[in-house]
Amino acid sequence: MQQKFVGQPISRVDGEAKVTGSAKYAAEFNVPGLRYGYVVNSTIAKGKIVKFNLENAMAVHGVIKIYTHENRPSTAWLSLNYADMDAPPGKPFIPMHNNKIVYNGQPIAMVVADTFEQARYAASLITVEYEVEDFETDLHAHLNEARKPKKGLASALKPGPPKPKGDADKVFESSAIKAGGTFVHGVEHHNPMELFASTVVFEGDKKLTIYDKTQGSVNCQLYVANVFGLHFKDVRVISPYVGGAFGSGLRPNYQLFLAVMASLDLKQSVRLSMNRHQMFTFGHRPATYQQTKFGADGTGKIQAINHEGIGETSQYEDYTEIVVNWSNMMYPSPNAKLQYKLLPLDMASPMDMRAPGGATGVHPLEITIDELAFNAKMDPVAFRLLNFTDVDETTDKLYSSKELKECFRQAADKFGWKDRNPEPRSMRRDNKLLGWGMASGIWEAMQMPTRAEAILNADGKLTVRSATCDMGTGTYTIMSQIAADFMGMDMADVTFELGDSDMPFAPISGGSFTAASTGTAVQAACLGLQKKLLKKAGKLVAPFSDADIDDVEFTDSGLRLKKNGGKPLSYKEIVSATKEKQLKSKNMGWPNVMKQRKYTRATHSAVFVEVEVDEDFGIVKVTRMITAVAAGKILNPKTARSQILGGMVWGISKALREESVMDHRFGKFVNDNLSEYHIPVNADINELDVIFVEEDDKIVNDLGVKGLGEIGLVAVPPAIANAVFHATGKRVNDLPITMDKVMDRVAPLV
Repeated sequence: MQQKFVGQPISRVDGEAKVTGSAKYAAEFNVPGLRYGYVVNSTIAKGKIVKFNLENAMAVHGVIKIYTHENRPSTAWLSLNYADMDAPPGKPFIPMHNNKIVYNGQPIAMVVADTFEQARYAASLITVEYEVEDFETDLHAHLNEARKPKKGLASALKPGPPKPKGDADKVFESSAIKAGGTFVHGVEHHNPMELFASTVVFEGDKKLTIYDKTQGSVNCQLYVANVFGLHFKDVRVISPYVGGAFGSGLRPNYQLFLAVMASLDLKQSVRLSMNRHQMFTFGHRPATYQQTKFGADGTGKIQAINHEGIGETSQYEDYTEIVVNWSNMMYPSPNAKLQYKLLPLDMASPMDMRAPGGATGVHPLEITIDELAFNAKMDPVAFRLLNFTDVDETTDKLYSSKELKECFRQAADKFGWKDRNPEPRSMRRDNKLLGWGMASGIWEAMQMPTRAEAILNADGKLTVRSATCDMGTGTYTIMSQIAADFMGMDMADVTFELGDSDMPFAPISGGSFTAASTGTAVQAACLGLQKKLLKKAGKLVAPFSDADIDDVEFTDSGLRLKKNGGKPLSYKEIVSATKEKQLKSKNMGWPNVMKQRKYTRATHSAVFVEVEVDEDFGIVKVTRMITAVAAGKILNPKTARSQILGGMVWGISKALREESVMDHRFGKFVNDNLSEYHIPVNADINELDVIFVEEDDKIVNDLGVKGLGEIGLVAVPPAIANAVFHATGKRVNDLPITMDKVMDRVAPLV
């Protein structure tokens, strides 16, 4: 394979379409006779619907039909039919299934009208009478009722904590150096720029074409077919562009179900879009409560790890995350006790949100490690180096690669860490307290079976296709780079297509596994195409007839024998000689399980942060940050850097801004809008820098690629919290670190 494009900072091939507005999103595909839906959501958290008052709404000009549980068409009766690729154990939520209310904001009715404005206005006229029941939405009021998660099909991808080893409680109590604390994370909502929408085009005879905002077109295709009793080939889901998702599109959301239901019932095309308030009425990052107790000997070597986590879930599904496992994955200890429990509440099921479990569990872990280092009177980097390991002790497997030490070295050097005064409150800039903090990060490097197809035409143009997704991560670009290099072509002659369930199978896009999974599939498809080209070339030119694939190089849009050199036999000439004027190769990219199963595969990072803290007002400002990442081969430094920068901004948001505030009297999120759900703006973001540490991994996959979507986030919140401690001398363990919490702690050390 030539190395002309892979590894180069190529600009996004879809960039022009996005900045010129020609890229179409789910709510922008128009068809003749399109009808519009609008959802009515419940205003209570638990109870029953007694009566709908629909008369005023039905009287609105243009209203076609109002759907409720009382008149909606029947769908599959088996709960399993509603499950999807990311469904946790339990019974998936079914919109308008009956009169029961299981969470505040639950969709309970839908108006369909000739125009969006008519549907929205009619929906505002609907009133509902309820029978209210007692409910619980407060995690912290019921911690003693938490239980172990239920087992299910999804549990294999989210393994629970390993069995305890040694006696972590006893060893902690006798440890020379101790650290620990209680850590609280509030609920967060994804809030991507693009709102969820489904445009369902009724093609007749129970055939549908659906333009949907999703991270898995095949996932939604199978969901719709299973729920509505359609043949999956009669359901086509298209999602060429996604305006951000961050995990919120991993599962089919309720607007898809309702739009399809109305389209099939009315035999008309229907669009249903959510508004921003409704983006707070389904999945979220769960609230969690965590406790840590770590102990080390007099030299600083960790001897005991205790990490307990409790997360919330819904009453109908057991949504789980890997929260506590990271502690013993990152740090060795002969005594470890990791516990994870769930507390069912009267809320919607949580959903994977960028670095699910990792962003939650690494935060208390890295703060506790920082506190251990401080109590041991050791530099935080030196302490981590002392407790470095090449073994994942939760599985007793070696890491396939782990260049974390080099992350420490390069990031610390560039940050100027050697100039740090270790004493809290010892550094100032003007009238502000100055704090320097750091943290380590980890995220799993997974790969999923994925299929791709490569099509070479007589004009010498190559099209590669897979039903994968690009949420803005750069998938279009990096797959084009892989295909161009593998086929020895110019990128201008390569087109990568995605986001269509009619294309070769791809799983949901998330968990930082898309680059490895789809990239391996593209490689497999191109290899199959190479073999077909060689076979056809053998019929045209004698020297190729006895050649093996290893004897040939593919370059300059052609192939030639390695031993002869010279001008290649062009692809145009080979394909033009075929009857079909086209060559196709469809192949599956499989994980090399036999090689991979002996190792733990992960990306690693080191984050160094500087903060300024205003003593009078408790305002924390991140003034600069450096992230060093070890993630195998970097396919495109430009798009990769963008991924990490996005994670760093999100980390600032998680640490200092984001929180969905619940009024437990009503079980309702009260800041369900972007004016009160705080996220960083340009003025909050200052100097950010990214370093990619060289890492060669022959085990993780044939491309040596690890994902980047999550690793840019996980270590940022604890690094910021550790910097706040260095600035103020006080620990703020609850996120977000708001000014009131800082003001309560900005005081001289006693």
